[in-house]
Amino acid sequence: MIRKLTQTLQLIAQSFRLMVGVPEYSTYVKHMQSMHPDRPIMSYEAFFRERQEMRYGGNGKVSRCC
Repeated sequence: MIRKLTQTLQLIAQSFRLMVGVPEYSTYVKHMQSMHPDRPIMSYEAFFRERQEMRYGGNGKVSRCC
């Protein structure tokens, strides 16, 4: 029962983070380890910076509708 509740709360938290645009570093690490084991894994800081640049544009432009 507690395990199921914990899993549900983790999914809800992950959903909220994705809704507001906060990237999931642990998911990235798991993906890189399983799908691209030959490539280096970025640090959390580099990963977060790269995600922010992808979302908001790295050249000073905002790439969104409003």
